[in-house]
Amino acid sequence: MAKRTADGTIKTPRNENFSKLGAGYLFPVVAKKRREYAAAHPDKKVISLGVGDTTHPLPGIVANAMCVYAAGLGTKEGYSGYDPVIVEPVKKKLIEVFYKNCGLTDDEFFISDGSKCDLSRFQTLWNEKAKVAIPSPAYPAYVDNTVISGHTGSFIEKTGEYEGITYMPCGEQNDFFPDLSKAKDVDIMYFCNPNNPTGACATKAQLEQLVKHCIDNQILLVYDAAYACYIRDADKPKTIYEIEGARKIAIESNSFSKLAGFTGVRLGWSIVPKEIKYGNGKLVRDDYNRIFNTHFNGAPNVALAGGLACLENMDVIMDVVKFYQENTRIIIETLKELGFKGIYGGRNSPYVFVKFPGKGSWAAFDEILQKAQVITTPGVGFGPAGEGFVRISSYGTRENVVEACRRFKEVKLGS
Repeated sequence: MAKRTADGTIKTPRNENFSKLGAGYLFPVVAKKRREYAAAHPDKKVISLGVGDTTHPLPGIVANAMCVYAAGLGTKEGYSGYDPVIVEPVKKKLIEVFYKNCGLTDDEFFISDGSKCDLSRFQTLWNEKAKVAIPSPAYPAYVDNTVISGHTGSFIEKTGEYEGITYMPCGEQNDFFPDLSKAKDVDIMYFCNPNNPTGACATKAQLEQLVKHCIDNQILLVYDAAYACYIRDADKPKTIYEIEGARKIAIESNSFSKLAGFTGVRLGWSIVPKEIKYGNGKLVRDDYNRIFNTHFNGAPNVALAGGLACLENMDVIMDVVKFYQENTRIIIETLKELGFKGIYGGRNSPYVFVKFPGKGSWAAFDEILQKAQVITTPGVGFGPAGEGFVRISSYGTRENVVEACRRFKEVKLGS
């Protein structure tokens, strides 16, 4: 046991990787700026179209299913502890709804407390020598998890990047799809589709290129499909397992958070196919099963009941998705009216990525906050390649989205 001194200091060595982390995690920084502005301007109503937190109430049929299950826990017949039987119906329903013709089996699914938690657990599958490739811009957790787990060198202030990570810039010049040739000599590759923050959504041909690259170079693909439910275009797959060969190299993470408004309920799933093997022949799936059962006691029973209700009533769930898609349409039409040329995402994503020519991301963020009292998210917070952009989220009430757009027009945003 570590020895504690009078001032609370312990002799336990700190994980030195924390000292490598650069700026604070993006979203708390945005939240701090919002609090500071609100405190200085108590007469102004600040609208948030920044953090991707859902706002639409849960469908009644889902909330009721959780209530019924919770009430049942207070009875002898309805009580359940570890490993509730409801897990297996959730797995079967996930396959039926999202993965019917993908060749996956129940024992390759891991039902969890959310995709973000799974992304962290994945880190224990590979050692600190593994080389990691990450698109830029990208969800900040990919980079922070990689740093904390010891896969990088120092943070480079000048570039905003870490030594040891292979960055794959995604910009207007390549339709926000990375140049994969930069990432041949890596072991792990992250890919989010539809992308957060750019809203870009890969075509089947692009995903075939991605899978082939990973197979040819024996790279494990970590495929984040948290926003797949927003894909509308027929030529854009909703899971990586629609691509031939993907089961050999790809693990997929997904969530009920953006699908069904479970950001606070917490429920997600990951898929680790049995076809993926390490060089020594061991199954990645078997190691993840051990990690999962060591680090985790299972998704909450009540959340599982809600998740099953979602999967059994997908028409109701998709009505909520359509609500956010309409918010996105309103935002895009407003930006077009104001003359913005660099408007990306939105069609197959809940996020709109907007370019502010001649301005840095934080300068654009401050301008929108000061002029319109609307919170967005600076693109550079997702990586250096996001500089000059802001992300606008469709996750807001209709009233707030309409009001935010009215303010954008009133102050002639961008002019």
